[in-house]
Amino acid sequence: MRLKIKQIVSSTFINEAKAINNLQHNNTNAVAKVVQFIYQTNGRVVVCGLGKSALIAKKIVATLNSTGSKAIFLHAADALHGDLGMVDASDVVILLSKSGNTQELKILLPLLKANGNKTVAITANNSSFLAQNTDHKIVFEMEEEACPINLAPTTSTTIQMVIGDAIANGLLYLKGFTSKDFFKFHPAGSLGKKIYLRISDLVNNENLPAVYTSDSIKKVIIEMSSKRLGAVIVLNADGNIAGIVTDGDLRRMLENTFDIENYAAKDIMTEQPVVTNENKLAAEALNIMKQKKINQLIVINDEGHLVGLLHIQDILKEGII
Repeated sequence: MRLKIKQIVSSTFINEAKAINNLQHNNTNAVAKVVQFIYQTNGRVVVCGLGKSALIAKKIVATLNSTGSKAIFLHAADALHGDLGMVDASDVVILLSKSGNTQELKILLPLLKANGNKTVAITANNSSFLAQNTDHKIVFEMEEEACPINLAPTTSTTIQMVIGDAIANGLLYLKGFTSKDFFKFHPAGSLGKKIYLRISDLVNNENLPAVYTSDSIKKVIIEMSSKRLGAVIVLNADGNIAGIVTDGDLRRMLENTFDIENYAAKDIMTEQPVVTNENKLAAEALNIMKQKKINQLIVINDEGHLVGLLHIQDILKEGII
């Protein structure tokens, strides 16, 4: 039984991968034309379908909205019972249907045309009603559904979604949509934190691990252990930053000697440590740590005064990766 299941799983992968590969060879020009066509219009993108195609339509709408193209979902059946009123004449309507002959869409299409809407069909049937009567069409090839009985929408819905992604990506490029724009539309969760969470939000200046250059190694160890940040900031007599001692510095010293009584913080510290401003984004601090291959970052304010020590775990626990 397990062998048979593995065969079905493998067959599903092969079937859908083949259909996607056919898209690249046969549909690139058609999709590119649709992208340019939508870009040149002033309205929204309305994506419409029925059944499983309606679910894919919702996903395409979500992708379009999150990448800078205003879009709404229209259920084919509900459109015939009042929801058609949400469609403006300037909107482009994308109609999803594997057969291209879905009854509700056949009724809806003439109404859209009467309303002045431009239409796009995404279908597997080039001789269908939709393919023959819309302003633009994307006709994809597929031999059969990945479903073992060739009935459940599987490959066809995957292809619809891939085409939707391609349209969204093309529009994203034409609109000059950037990563900063993307994050504006994703203020919640880890994505949102990348654009609003600042270093100052994470640094605890009441838990400042600091010693002076003349302090003993014993004091360095006690301070590092009590503050639990894996490092201490070393200050000179004037209270300015002189260096940093990490737990790695301590380990390297102990590899050479256990005679810690003859050493002070200044003897094992790293001079000119990496510092950053508290007003920078936490995501920027993470990038600095990755580039410098360090786990702690000294934080200062606009006047150059010490604020605190930021540990990489403070950033990672916020979900910023």
